[in-house]
Amino acid sequence: MKDINFLKENNARQIWHPMAHPADSQANPPDIITEGEGVEITDVDGHRMIDAVGGLWNVNLGYSCAPVKAAISAQLEKLPYYSIFRGTSNDNVIELGWMLQQFFAEDGLTRAFYTSGGSDSVEIALRLARQYHKVRGEGGRVKYLSLKKGYHGTHTLGASVNGNANFRTQYEPLMPGCFHIPAPYPYRNPFNETDPARLAQLCLAALEDEIAFQGAETIAAFIMEPVLGAGGVIPPHESFMPGVREICDRHGILLIADEVITAFGRTGDWSGSRHWGVKPDLMCTAKAITNGYFPFGAVMVSEKVAEVFENDKTGKGAIGSGYTYSGHPVGAAAAIACLQETERLQVKDNAAARGTQVYDGLLALQAKYDIIGDVRGGHGLMSAIELVSDRTAKTPLDKGAIARIHRATYEDGVMVRVSGPNLILSPPLVLTSAHVDKILSALDTGLSAA
Repeated sequence: MKDINFLKENNARQIWHPMAHPADSQANPPDIITEGEGVEITDVDGHRMIDAVGGLWNVNLGYSCAPVKAAISAQLEKLPYYSIFRGTSNDNVIELGWMLQQFFAEDGLTRAFYTSGGSDSVEIALRLARQYHKVRGEGGRVKYLSLKKGYHGTHTLGASVNGNANFRTQYEPLMPGCFHIPAPYPYRNPFNETDPARLAQLCLAALEDEIAFQGAETIAAFIMEPVLGAGGVIPPHESFMPGVREICDRHGILLIADEVITAFGRTGDWSGSRHWGVKPDLMCTAKAITNGYFPFGAVMVSEKVAEVFENDKTGKGAIGSGYTYSGHPVGAAAAIACLQETERLQVKDNAAARGTQVYDGLLALQAKYDIIGDVRGGHGLMSAIELVSDRTAKTPLDKGAIARIHRATYEDGVMVRVSGPNLILSPPLVLTSAHVDKILSALDTGLSAA
């Protein structure tokens, strides 16, 4: 075992952590996680807790998924790496492509382009959207539309369509031609509209207005998460995504579903888009595709888009994008095993049942604590509570109080995620009813500390 004192003394000294200020990480060293088993993790001091964050939305099957571990080990012995750039392939990516086509058949997605993760998948989808229009002879369609509060990774194109200033301002100027409309977020929106159905129509009207202003003939794609994740777990009204689909179809705009978080069961269905009855043109996936055990992703492509590329005779359909680790044989092996286990366990059903239990429990906590301004969830295992110091004014709770809640919850045996004024829950999809009770109990302890 590594020396504990060495680890603590060097914590955040030689590395910079993502999504954190280097000086803050040094002043307040992050928790050091050393073990994981089932749905629980253990820190360097031996403190064991339920991981209600699920790694980073991705450890759907928990930390003891033997089939995925075995697949990785076996593949390392057989073929630890080879490229799938033009002229070569490997057996795993072929098998996985067939499996993904079957898995997403109901979503109308028939081709896969492999990536190294979520940000890569978003970047590829946005690129393919522009190229699709160029191949079709509409090269003027180069702009992107997206939602405020949306999150689409940290590559330059992804950051440009992000709807959160935290991921934008320090890196501007970003890509031109990216425009945002209000998110269907009943708790906070520029219309002061609290009715979700009415708000959805107002946001759709804003989309129509932006398309008219920009000119439909200049717009390549609209990208959205079926349930906004990092922006605070914001599920839109059931009419919103179908409304977006209809508007995009009417104006010849591609619809990209960013399902890096929501695919593979988290929303209580195999895809978030399916939850709303929508078939996207492109879908970004990653995270749970390997249960977090290997960096891997895939952009799923509809038949409509595939036909344009595959029937091209001009050469413009040649794909000039890809990564060294696209279609990594070890990652593909992990994904095959993960998909098999995901379907065998039917984790979407447990996500739906346990998600309802979490949501109902959070509503009960809201009735008990005035500092809970809003509770969001009810669509599988992704939930959030938004913390305020004044419910009427919706004033965000100060960071110090939120830190106390987080620490007390941690000490009581549950890891939750802080994102601005939100506490976000995205636990593994294999947790039990008893695990949910423990999560809610620890949150109760944490909230009382504030």
